[in-house]
Amino acid sequence: MNAAFLRFCVLAAAIAFTGVPVALCQRPSPRPPPFAPARAPVAVPPARKAADLLRKQDPININSGLLDSLTPDKAHVIVSIPKQRAYLFNGEGVAIDSPISSGKRGHTTPTGSFRVMEKDKDHHSSLYGDYRDGGGRVVRAGVSAHIDSAPSGTHFAGASMKWFMRLTGEGVGMHVGILPGYPASHGCIRMPSQGAELFYNHVKIGTPVEVQP
Repeated sequence: MNAAFLRFCVLAAAIAFTGVPVALCQRPSPRPPPFAPARAPVAVPPARKAADLLRKQDPININSGLLDSLTPDKAHVIVSIPKQRAYLFNGEGVAIDSPISSGKRGHTTPTGSFRVMEKDKDHHSSLYGDYRDGGGRVVRAGVSAHIDSAPSGTHFAGASMKWFMRLTGEGVGMHVGILPGYPASHGCIRMPSQGAELFYNHVKIGTPVEVQP
């Protein structure tokens, strides 16, 4: 009896005795991993408009009693960069609490102790403004006089900085400007028109100003 025929007989006997096909006695092949259901997509909040990101600032607050008795000799100013507020003090009391907009990144407002160096109620910037034609029409707006070249037939018109109170020799000061709710200037401290005028009228050359980081 050859070996092949003998193996056949053994396998046939095993099937007859157990009733189980030989194939079922072999090690089963690995089962594929169960199917993982797809995860639900993560909800992405809709993009917010730029106007929604602006922090609404509290309006100017005036203590009339303290303001009426304030003289330039008693005045001092504190500016808080984190709070985006400027305070005009009469002694230890706050006569005016005003919103501001300080310098943006790359043009941050210097901090420390200063004094009012100059007052000019109708000041214009020598650095930032517009290029205008001979008729006064704006040809190129929002330019830097030191960077942007003047188009032919135009002249530089410095941006208005009404009720200007200079704090540094480099031109940083306090004046009327747009308040978007965050630091946005080129280094100056922008104020609402009413606040800038009241501060201007109650400080003098030499009034101390502390800009807090």
